[in-house]
Amino acid sequence: MTFNSLKIYYFLLSACITLNVTGCKEEKKEVKQTEITFTKEGELTIFKADSTQVKLDIEIADTDFDIQTGLMYRDAMKPKQGMLFIFDDVRERYFYMKNTRIALDIIYIDENNKIVSFQKNAKPFDESSLPSNAPAKYVLEVNAGLADKWQLAVNDSISYTK
Repeated sequence: MTFNSLKIYYFLLSACITLNVTGCKEEKKEVKQTEITFTKEGELTIFKADSTQVKLDIEIADTDFDIQTGLMYRDAMKPKQGMLFIFDDVRERYFYMKNTRIALDIIYIDENNKIVSFQKNAKPFDESSLPSNAPAKYVLEVNAGLADKWQLAVNDSISYTK
C-alpha cells in the first residue's frame, strides 16, 4: 500500500466508524408520571345559613410543598372530596391553575371559618391570578360547579377535623 492509499483507507475507516456511531438511533425513553390519588386526611363540614350541611373528605395542604402543589397533575376528584389549604397567616390569597387538569371552585375562608369569597369554574391550566378579594386563612378547592350546586354563600361556615 502506498502512503496515499493508506491515508484514504484510514479516512474511509474513520468515516465509517463516525457514521456508525452517529447514525445509531437512541432509544426513546418514555417518562410516565405517577398517578396521584386522593388520600383522605380529614373531614370537613360546610354549615349553610338554612341549617343544611355538606360533608366532604379532604386532603390537607399545610406544608410549603403541599401548598405549592395542591391539586396539580390530578385527573379527577370525586364530588364529596376536596383539598383544604391551611395557612399560618391571614391575608388576601391568590391562586392559579398551573398544571391543574380539572376545573375547580375555589372557596376562600377567613380565620373565623366563614366563607369570604369564591372563584367559580377556575379553568384547567389557566395561570391567571384568582384572588380572594378579602383576607383568608383557609382555601377549599372542590370540583367546579359544586359551590352553585350546594348553593354556598358568603358567611356560610366550615369546620374540619384531621
